Amino acid sequence: MAPPLLLLQDIRLTFGGTPLLDGAELSVSAGERVGLVGRNGSGKSTLLKIAAGLVQADSGPRFVQPGATVRYLPQEPDLSGFKTTLDYVEAGMGPGDQEYRAMYLLNELGLTGAEDPANLSGGEARRAALARVLAPEPDILLLDEPTNHLDLPAIEWLEAEIASLRSALVLISHDRRFLQDLTRATVWLDRGRTKRMERGFGFFEEWRDQVLEEEERDQQKLARKIVAEEHWMRYGVTARRKRNVRRVGELAALRAQFRDHRGAVGTITMAATEADVSGKLVMEAEHISKTYGDRVIVRDLSIRIQRGDRIGIVGPNGAGKTTLLKMLTGELAPDTGKAKMGTNIEMATLDQRRAALDPNRSVRETLTDGRGDQVFVGGNPRHVIGYMKDFLFTPEQAGTAVSRLSGGERGRLLLACALAQASNLMVLDEPTNDLDLETLDLLEEMIDDYAGTVLLVSHDRDFLDRTVTATIAYEGDGNWEVYAGGYSDMVAQRGHGVKARAAAAATAPASSKSTAAKPAKSTGAAPASSAKRKLSFKEKHALEQLPKRIAQLESDIARLNNKLHTPNFYTRDPAGFQKSTAELTRIQAEHAKAEEEWLQLEMLREELGG
Repeated sequence: MAPPLLLLQDIRLTFGGTPLLDGAELSVSAGERVGLVGRNGSGKSTLLKIAAGLVQADSGPRFVQPGATVRYLPQEPDLSGFKTTLDYVEAGMGPGDQEYRAMYLLNELGLTGAEDPANLSGGEARRAALARVLAPEPDILLLDEPTNHLDLPAIEWLEAEIASLRSALVLISHDRRFLQDLTRATVWLDRGRTKRMERGFGFFEEWRDQVLEEEERDQQKLARKIVAEEHWMRYGVTARRKRNVRRVGELAALRAQFRDHRGAVGTITMAATEADVSGKLVMEAEHISKTYGDRVIVRDLSIRIQRGDRIGIVGPNGAGKTTLLKMLTGELAPDTGKAKMGTNIEMATLDQRRAALDPNRSVRETLTDGRGDQVFVGGNPRHVIGYMKDFLFTPEQAGTAVSRLSGGERGRLLLACALAQASNLMVLDEPTNDLDLETLDLLEEMIDDYAGTVLLVSHDRDFLDRTVTATIAYEGDGNWEVYAGGYSDMVAQRGHGVKARAAAAATAPASSKSTAAKPAKSTGAAPASSAKRKLSFKEKHALEQLPKRIAQLESDIARLNNKLHTPNFYTRDPAGFQKSTAELTRIQAEHAKAEEEWLQLEMLREELGG
């Protein structure tokens, strides 16, 4: 076996009480493709930072072969100090690296190289960081969630690009298909320790379950042995003092071993609260279209969705998936055609931007809506601590502000809020963001057991294959087509996956750096290269303020409606009634205008990638 390029041995690191890493190990040889998996909070990112030399372990050696190049992709890249994205990417390259790759990769990832890093969205910053680590073709690539903020065309392109490299790879990802296609070995980080399997991720879950079953059997044997020794202590002690002292000592050691055992992290108890059965027809759209300016978002789409259907919506960023979802659910009116909801519909939603979460509220306040310690799950009260435990939150986290939660914890909290609502229609916009594999398993099972109807938008190919019965796919120029089955079924029917939305041709920066020769080939479906403008300060401010303004206008509308419905109001005060009616008409028009402005800005934000 080839000697390792990177080796971590007996790595220990403690933050506070329980050790985060307690004897973890990682070995990477030339050309190896290793998946690093584990629950959210298990220390995967920290172990990868130790491998990259960015975090110092409390103990344990780190060895890198002299001359070996290592490149690390963090979850939140820092581009400060660079004038353009091209400068940022080129700063990560060495003297012997091929210069053209910087511009090639930026273009493939939808950037021009001229962007100011200070004005980038989170998705654009991540694309620039990907270009920076891939450009040198290093000996070792350490990638922490590389598919975050990427749409399906970019994910499939990235998968093909990494597969074409000769670099060794250590990959953290919650995208099953991405892990399955790229890994040849799997390292499982669990309760501070690592276990390694010399097979790809496709075999991991079966192996993990076997390991946990063996561990549970060993604990049961240890418990029985302790019971037997305790029985001897009570009834079998003899005058042979030396032997008795030894057995008493062994019993103490067995008890300590049993007490110190760190059991596997619990699983989420996930079940949707179901409302009364809806009508057989849940929603119907007839020849609906929607246009913003010169751009057609939806063109002449007709679809009928029946009770029990699971519908996936797929397309590149900026295609208008969220807009289509809003039109189907009646939140947004089409320009032409008509969309209607069925009878007795109770809808629960999960928003991809986590907009429903107030960062200043605590976990308890979010779940109870600030009213005491009771969560109403389907109208029935439950104590908030018990409900938190169902979603793997500890009692100590009840007072933790949402802003201090990890991405995975915020995702679980939003799921907890959504599943508490009684519903027979569930609308999930990117529900898999930041969720670990075990939580994704349970979400899939919940959707499978759910008696109602499900609409979901996702870039996770495996999740779509496991959950949906039909897929609405973007075909370009506002056209959407319905295919039977999941993502793989759609690919089989149309002959290809989701491709990048066409965009205006980019103007390359006027720099000798950007005129380097193009590579001989490009693999996969790449995002279009486009000189995207950024949201202006005024537009960003409007996006933040308009929801508050809309909420205030809705409050004013409700107040005026109540006033106008006051008994005998017209007969008592005809002039006041006319004045209130005129004011209500004015506020309703202002409300409609504010909603339209917000939706247009949201579409623009989605088109610009975040």
